[in-house]
Amino acid sequence: MNEPTYLIIGAGPCGLSLARAFTQAGLSYEQVERHTDVGGIWDIENPGTPMYRSAHFISSKTTSAFLGFPMPADYPDYPTNRQILAYLRSFARTFGLYGRIRFGVGVLDVQEMPGGWQVAFTDGQVRTYAGVICATGTNWEPQMPELPGVFGGEVRHSVTYTSPDEFRGRRVLVLGAGNSGCDIACDAARSADAAFISMRRGYHFIPKRVFGRPADTLAAGGPHLPAFIERPVMQGLLRLVTGDLTKLGLPKPDHRLFESHPIVNDQLLHHLAHGDIRVKGDVARLDGPDVVFRDGTREAVDLIICATGYTMNIPYARRYFEWKSERPDLYLTMFNRAHHNLFGLGYLETDGSLYPLADWMAHLLTQYLLEQRAYPGGPQPFDTLIREDRTDLSGGAHVDSPRHALYVQRRAFLTHLRALCRRLNWPEPDEAALSVPARQAVSA
Repeated sequence: MNEPTYLIIGAGPCGLSLARAFTQAGLSYEQVERHTDVGGIWDIENPGTPMYRSAHFISSKTTSAFLGFPMPADYPDYPTNRQILAYLRSFARTFGLYGRIRFGVGVLDVQEMPGGWQVAFTDGQVRTYAGVICATGTNWEPQMPELPGVFGGEVRHSVTYTSPDEFRGRRVLVLGAGNSGCDIACDAARSADAAFISMRRGYHFIPKRVFGRPADTLAAGGPHLPAFIERPVMQGLLRLVTGDLTKLGLPKPDHRLFESHPIVNDQLLHHLAHGDIRVKGDVARLDGPDVVFRDGTREAVDLIICATGYTMNIPYARRYFEWKSERPDLYLTMFNRAHHNLFGLGYLETDGSLYPLADWMAHLLTQYLLEQRAYPGGPQPFDTLIREDRTDLSGGAHVDSPRHALYVQRRAFLTHLRALCRRLNWPEPDEAALSVPARQAVSA
């Protein structure tokens, strides 16, 4: 009897994490990547990437590394996009993942077959697998807003943005205040003749460093307090550090701290305090050379950058997934409830760094497939959970927006995964076993 072989689609962070888990567990797999190297969106040369030259990690290197594979000591607290790309490629080299990846090959279609999945590739090949793991990322299909009216300037999505040089001599409006939108707004504040940022709602801003150390290491290293205690403590600390941000023109947040991914950015506050950029409300309409806002004010603008997010999609297998607010509705964000051994990896909105979560998710998926191999006679107890368990993983966060329809709170998610491993008698990820005693330095 032939050993079952699985297909990993994508060699970004989640695909690489899973490839390491499969390799160390001895599972047979193939992996394809439509670009020419690993790294996904972090390779600024990849067509369609949302990466821009000033982009850095918004979580610190301490909390963001893969399990057992810390980022180099000489990396700054918040690495650049080039350093993250080098780190991902070092990860792939260190764990011997390159030899199993077919580069320059995408997936055209996935078809469910009796006992498996048939996959058609862009190189003309058609192969059949025991299971397929979709890890092709979430930031490839730009989501453009509807802006009524006629505009005399240029409107484009932030996916097209690369360098602050694009702003020189222009009056720029950045539409959207997620972490990328705030980064790009800071570039505009430094380079444009005039800069504005439009916000539909208020956000909590967290400085990147607090008391001389990365802000996220405080939460990761401190005692894990209940949310009803942690939230007011952290809100009090933020007020002490940043003060009343409405005095800078920022709207008051419409949600509690930790109910949505906070904005980790000091620079925007700096530029607002110095008048380099101004906050505007939601856009009502476009009117020739002007943008008219809902409060009735208007500004002359000649470039609008829409940092309005991305639509999650799995185009080659979309019909096999349930969708909620344009997000795949999966058990534990991974397991397809209706179609056996079709998985998603990385399709989640969360409040923390992805890479350690990716290792946990890869570990759980691997344990599930190992159990299938050990007990091939029929459905296992975990299959019942996949079909029926609807555990709330939001940690009590309920923000009224499509982006948060399937929100996963990192701590609640990890707590649940640990409890699930105990319940199923599965081991937890062994960080020591995942590590490499002596790895080569990452070459930037």
